[in-house]
This record gives sequence, C-alpha cells and structure tokens, in this order.
Amino acid sequence: MKYIFVTGGVVSSLGKGLAAAALGTLLEHRGLRVLMQKFDPYLNVDPGTMSPFQHGEVYVLDDGAETDLDLGHYERFTSGRLSKLNNLTSGQVYENVIKKERRGDYLGATVQVIPHVTDEIKRRLYDVTNSTDADIIITELGGTTGDIEGLPFLEALRQFNDEVGHENVAFMHATLIPYIKAAEELKTKPTQQSVAKLREIGIAPDVIVCRSEYPVDADLKQKISMFCNIRADAVVPFLDLKETIYEAPLKLYDQHLDSIICDSLGLKTEEPNLIEWRNMVDRIVNPTHNVKIGVVGKYIELQDAYKSIYESLTHAGAANDTHVEVVRIDSSLIEEEGAAKVLDGVSAILIPGGFGDRGIEGKISAARYARENKIPFFGICLGMQIATIEFARNVCGLEGAHSTEFAPDTEHPVICLLEDQKEIDQKGGSMRLGTWETALTPQSLSSKLYSSLTANERHRHRYEFNQDYREQFEESGLTLVGTSPDGTLGEIVEIPDHPFFIAVQFHPEFQSKPTAPHPLFKGFVEAALENRK
Repeated sequence: MKYIFVTGGVVSSLGKGLAAAALGTLLEHRGLRVLMQKFDPYLNVDPGTMSPFQHGEVYVLDDGAETDLDLGHYERFTSGRLSKLNNLTSGQVYENVIKKERRGDYLGATVQVIPHVTDEIKRRLYDVTNSTDADIIITELGGTTGDIEGLPFLEALRQFNDEVGHENVAFMHATLIPYIKAAEELKTKPTQQSVAKLREIGIAPDVIVCRSEYPVDADLKQKISMFCNIRADAVVPFLDLKETIYEAPLKLYDQHLDSIICDSLGLKTEEPNLIEWRNMVDRIVNPTHNVKIGVVGKYIELQDAYKSIYESLTHAGAANDTHVEVVRIDSSLIEEEGAAKVLDGVSAILIPGGFGDRGIEGKISAARYARENKIPFFGICLGMQIATIEFARNVCGLEGAHSTEFAPDTEHPVICLLEDQKEIDQKGGSMRLGTWETALTPQSLSSKLYSSLTANERHRHRYEFNQDYREQFEESGLTLVGTSPDGTLGEIVEIPDHPFFIAVQFHPEFQSKPTAPHPLFKGFVEAALENRK
C-alpha cells in the first residue's frame, strides 16, 4: 500500500481537497486503484449537526455516514465508493479514546495525546488499509498547518510515516503564493513559513502545490526549492481555474504532478489517457445551448451549502450540450415580492433539501408557480415535501395542510414524522440515512429516466409523505410513483399532466459524476432546455 498525505498552509479554503481529488483522477487514469479519505480536526463527531452557513453541505455516503463535503469531490473525481471509515474527526477520535478509558482498555495508564490519541488516528489509517484492495490511499488533513487542533493529526502522520517507511509515503503540501499589488510581485515567504512549521513537526513535504492567481515562474520555483529544501520540479503551480473545477486534473497533469508523485513512491505506470475527461471538460466549457435554472433555497448566499446540487446540474448540462446558469433565489425574497416577479425568466425551478421553517412559504409559492405555469420542477428531500404541501392546499383543497415539522398541530399533516423517529431525542446521526432501494411504477417518467423499475439512492430525512392522503392526491393528479419496496414509505411523486414535475425524498445529487450524470438531473435539464425553446 502507498499513502499520500495532503496538508495545507497559510490560509484555509485553498482548494487542497480539489487538488487531492484531481490527483486521484490522474492516478486512476494511470491504472492505479485509489481510495480517498478526509481527516477533520474539529471536535464535532461529524458535520451532521453543523449549520450549512458554517460548514456547507453535509455529504451522505452509502452506509449513512454524514461527512465533509470534500468527500463529494472525492466520489465525483474518482471511482472509489467511500464509507464511514473515510472521514475521521477529532470528535470521533476523542470519543473513542474516552470510551476505551471508561472501559479500562488502557489498564490504568494516564491517557495522553501521545500515544493514545495519535494511536487512535493511526488505527483509522490501518483500518482503511485493511478494508480495501486499493493501490493508493490519499488522505487530506483539513485545516491549516499550525492550527492547535491539527497537531495530533500531524504527529500521527509523522509516526505513521516512520512505521510504514517513507518509500511508501508522499507528503503533498498546498500553500498560497499571494500577489502584492503595490509591489507587483508574488511573495514566497508565507510558503516558506508554512513549510518551516511543518518541518518543526518532523514532516518534510515531497511536493508543494502553489495556489496562485498569477503564473509562478522558474525563478520563483527555484526560490521555494532553496528555502523549503525541495527539488524545484516538485514545486507545482496550481493557478485559479477560470471555467470549471473539472479542469483541475488537466492543469495538474500539465505540471506533471502525477509523475512527481509516482516517482516519489517508486511506482511504474503508463501515462494517463485523459481523452474522455478532456471531452467532458470541453462540453462544459464550450456548450451549444444555455438555460437558466432557479434554485430556491434557504442557504442560497453560501456557495457550498448546495455544492452537490450545483455540480449535478453542471454534469447534466454537459450531457445536454448546455450551459446551466444557476439563478440562486432566497425563498424569503419570494415571500416578500411574489413568485411571478422573482422567478420570471427561469426555464426550470429546483427546490433542494433543508431544515427549519424560514422561507417555507416562499418555497411553497415557487412550487405552485412551477405547477401552474408548466415550468419544469424538481424537488429534492424538503423539495418533495414542499411540492406535496402546495398540492394539498391548492389542488386538493386541504386548507392549512402542512408538515408536522413546521406545524405540529396542523389539521392535515400531509408530511409527518417517520414512525421510527418518534422516540428519538438525539440529533446527531439519527435520521434515516444512507442508501435505500426505491420501487418505481412502470410507465412513470422516473422509471423511464432510470431505465429501470428500481433505484438505489441516498437519504437524509426524518419526515415522510403521509400515505393516508395518497388516494386523494392521486385522484387530483399527483401520483406516488416511487415507494420503499414494501410500499410503506413514499419516495417519488410526479404530476403526469406536466412537462416535468418530479419530486423525490432522497438526494440524487450525491451519486452524479461528471462522466456519468444522474438520470433525473439529466432529464430535468433536458426539460428546461425544451421549455426555453
């Protein structure tokens, strides 16, 4: 097994997760089997209880693990299927250490960061190693070198490097090369300081990835080489991407990153064949058509809150030779100004998942506007519940119909709490999570898009479609076309008498890839394009 550890310096949000994922793409195209994972130093057990305003979206895996959004990059850029083993937080580490101490596993020893906490971190590396037949494990460490909460992880990686031998380990360090406008020059001192901090801990990077807005020339690379004790050809510029994040593997290939890593690890492989990836990028960058799709949400001002939604729309756009212009719409604005004014000019409307009652009535108005004006509509998780509430009120005549999440005493609880959630009082990791099978109705639009009568999709919810109202809905024109295999849980609703009106309880955005767009997103963008025409 070979290991690549990706660290970051100077500032956060450098894109080291993207660089790690892009490296994974290149190594897979060299014929290597790659598995990726993320270490997060924060004390939350997982991001499941964190606000999207602070952390961005929560990415859900097949086994129900609620993880960092970087794992979405990993699954989109590589073929590896990830599990709860692939995301480790300080919260999980300390939780496990305390449990062992309470059980007496340490036999009366004084429990300390070294060796007990660092051993727990290393144990995850060994657990992942034993769980996979991959050739390479790429592990990204969140945060910035020098952060106090990240020090136990760096110490654990230093120890692990000694244990498995440096010939099996490569350290890739991402730093910022800032441009000082007044001096009109790029500065390497922050990179020097960041690498010095890393070397104090006992880690010397094998590759330095330099994030910059401007070209990093040979003289600058030589300077970094001299002050950071690294070969000049192992200083890899990584400039801001102008068109799409899917250019990242191509840009890093041009800088020979994959060759440098393979040489460092003693790997002999063929040059990567990137023709399919280049063609996909070309479809994104040079499309024939253009559509505007309104995404109506609560966390709309934060790019990362609906990261997988936006990426899935990009994938589907490329498959339809179409640029998808996402119009981000705060649902509260619809409450203030009306759906007709705010949504004017969009070719389709998507309502994503979310929690809390702020902006709910605006989302309901958006669903009504899409239904009445025959505008393609796609509801996801909460978006399905919104579509159901709107239809109940304005078509079925169920005045005040609502979800018990927002109106516990509603006379018509068309959306209600899952039965097995009623006795749960702990928030973290307690929703209906992970991949579940959905049975599809023959001849439904969903079954046609899937080309199947079953679908396996990832879930993250507590509330469900109330099937006590199913007959009334279907008589009025909203059809339940997807259920759990035993028929007890509602998964997909459609309005057959509509160009495209599909709402799903699961999260299809978690399984879309740039080279394999999700069929529901692909059909949605196609419908948006037809509507625009």
